[in-house]
Amino acid sequence: MASAASAPPTPGNLKRIVAASLIGTTIEWYDFFLYGSAAALVFNKLFFPDSDPLVGTLLSFLTYAVGFAARPLGALVFGHYGDRLGRKKLLVLSLLMMGGATFAIGLLPTHATVGTAAPVLLTVLRLVQGFALGGEWGGAVLLVSEHGDARRRGFWASWPQTGAPAGQLLATGVLSALTALLSDAAFTNWGWRIPFLLSGVLVMVGLWIRLSVDESPVFKQALAQAEARKAEAEPLPLVAVLRHHWRDVLIAMGARMAENISYYVITAFILVYATTAADVSKQTALNAVLIASAVHFAVIPAWGALSDRIGRRPVYLLGAAGVGLWMFPFFTLIDSGQFGSLLLAVTVGLVLHGAMYAPQAAFFSEMFATRMRYSGASIGAQFASVAAGAPAPLIATALLSEYDSSTPISLYVIASVLLTLLAVGVAKETRHRDLADVATGEDGAEEPADARPEGARTA
Repeated sequence: MASAASAPPTPGNLKRIVAASLIGTTIEWYDFFLYGSAAALVFNKLFFPDSDPLVGTLLSFLTYAVGFAARPLGALVFGHYGDRLGRKKLLVLSLLMMGGATFAIGLLPTHATVGTAAPVLLTVLRLVQGFALGGEWGGAVLLVSEHGDARRRGFWASWPQTGAPAGQLLATGVLSALTALLSDAAFTNWGWRIPFLLSGVLVMVGLWIRLSVDESPVFKQALAQAEARKAEAEPLPLVAVLRHHWRDVLIAMGARMAENISYYVITAFILVYATTAADVSKQTALNAVLIASAVHFAVIPAWGALSDRIGRRPVYLLGAAGVGLWMFPFFTLIDSGQFGSLLLAVTVGLVLHGAMYAPQAAFFSEMFATRMRYSGASIGAQFASVAAGAPAPLIATALLSEYDSSTPISLYVIASVLLTLLAVGVAKETRHRDLADVATGEDGAEEPADARPEGARTA
């Protein structure tokens, strides 16, 4: 039974909540993707200058992958406190941590100035970025999911997801403008620092908006219920998730494999492949990713709305299968060396990726009960990133170096698609679930009403 706490907010209030989540995720992803683009373009020269170009790129992507390694830890810590203290407080903290680390990267001395201390400091700041992002995603999508109603949850919850292409668009746009305005020498010497330092301004804007929204009413209701049964020992959110939702965690991890791997191959590795194997200029590759990211931003809400009509699973499965079928044409188009072909390859790839990414926020939110939802959604999403997104540019670059062909890279992405098709294929459809409709199990843990026998749902 839906309670008052689950009643839809006013349209103006909901839009403000969506804006707060979107601006925060955009800044977080801007910071995260900015590092990935810089790793492909300049960090190999500035922080690993003693290596040959391709090995330097591999080492640069290794520090990039370190950020993913910290994301599960961020998911555990932020998920635990987010389920205990609330979504809003943890989202403010994650924004401050990410913005501060990114701003500090813009001030870092290079290898030429301080030697090996430079890549060490770079790695430490990348760890902070990953830790913050590991806690950001779950809180941002939950804040929107728990404010809205089930009828349009897929649409509204997909807006924080647009923070990824918006951040990519912003990061790539700033880098593209700088590479167009500055000479290669000026960009390498000091120009690359500008987009990192801009993060400080963006964080201030994000904090101003994020501090103005209210805590999730669904969380407030669950917290009040927990307080009412204070005498009962409430298990830690992580323990409750692994006890009651281990299957959902595995499904979420499997669902993320194709989505994560394909995204970083399409947007990060392409900067290496296009400029080395296809002999495309750095500016041309950046422009293609820039335009495609704008299309990606536009289609995500449309995919989210479609998931409200036909279900999360059908849209997700369509995107996964589409990405798998697109991989060989993707690299064939890039190999042509023509901007139009390159743009088509990236745009179609990101449109198909959006069919997985758009329903993901609502899909994962609907899998878990309120007092373990931040932990469950974050753990499922971020633990998969270690096996998926973190090594994707590394593996793709190593395969290119070893075989001098895109075929093994295509097969690598297709293998991840098969895992995702299996995971989503065995999942239950969740689009009609009321996030406020939870019950207390025998050990005091909450569980979704539709996970219980029919007769117990009327309690």
